[in-house]
Amino acid sequence: MRKFVIVTLAIAFVLATGILVAQQTAALSPWAYGFDSPAGTAAAPAPAGGARGQAATPDTTQHRAPGSSLSFTSAQIRDTYGPADWFPNDHPTMPEMVARGSRERQILACSLCHYPNGKGRPENSSVSGLPESYFIQTMLDFKNDARKSADTRKANTNRMIAFAKAMTDDEIKATAVYFSSMKWTPWVRVVETDTVPKTRIAAGLFLPLEGADAGREPIGQRIIEVPESVEQSETLRNPRSGFIAYVPPGSIKKGETLAATGAGKTVQCAVCHGANLEGMGPVPGLAGRSPSYVVRQLHDMQTGVRKGVWSELMKPVVAKLTAEDMLNIAAYTASRPAK
Repeated sequence: MRKFVIVTLAIAFVLATGILVAQQTAALSPWAYGFDSPAGTAAAPAPAGGARGQAATPDTTQHRAPGSSLSFTSAQIRDTYGPADWFPNDHPTMPEMVARGSRERQILACSLCHYPNGKGRPENSSVSGLPESYFIQTMLDFKNDARKSADTRKANTNRMIAFAKAMTDDEIKATAVYFSSMKWTPWVRVVETDTVPKTRIAAGLFLPLEGADAGREPIGQRIIEVPESVEQSETLRNPRSGFIAYVPPGSIKKGETLAATGAGKTVQCAVCHGANLEGMGPVPGLAGRSPSYVVRQLHDMQTGVRKGVWSELMKPVVAKLTAEDMLNIAAYTASRPAK
């Protein structure tokens, strides 16, 4: 009996330690998860809207995006089961899951968050140009509880788990074929700076403050990704309007050293991700993709909340990296040209 109690306590200690390490690591870079406070603390409350119980007046304005001949209302732009497609000629015919999802199974359309062209946003991920097999494995990892977030406040990770569990293998395959068929092209502009715009956080995305609240603040040890245009990204959800990633001065060069040599801490990124970091075989590209996303994945793999075949191979690669190392690597990979 005593032996059983000791073993039980040991298991409980290991589990508790693992959870604590994950929380502590995420706390080092809350910005990567779309928060301005460490994991384990409450997120800042959303700004108050209209009077409680008062229904918002429907917005019937027909919005237009530069370069598109189409127009949509705000409700159409944000339709969770069939969002507006500003540029239908920019991509192949969307599978049902990408275009509309499934209302019956509560699977939101992939194009709502990741856009019809798969470019995605800093609070989620860019999925276009990913190897088909890697995309499928990632969705299966979500489905089999092998992929989670080190910061449990990140709600869209939990939604992805639910979507993957509700999708059939054929639907996952069709989605993978669609997004992998599109070549990855530049989407993030990296800027080294001591200061960044003051921001607010809207559903995990940093947005520059406007009016009397606008200004600059020290960047510290953060990467702050903001839209090139708040109106284009937030009001219109324009899939042709990209993002700016503000990174600390010198971080790109430091990241290049780590990525190119390992610096005694890690393995050269090019060994698996290709000479230009554009991917190789089933291994995804890193060049020009969201640095916030890259940092999240490095954290999640280091803490063990992201598992699976490829994650296990990455565990020894990320084991010795500090939060600053991860920031520097992500700044460098995001700065690389996506050809």
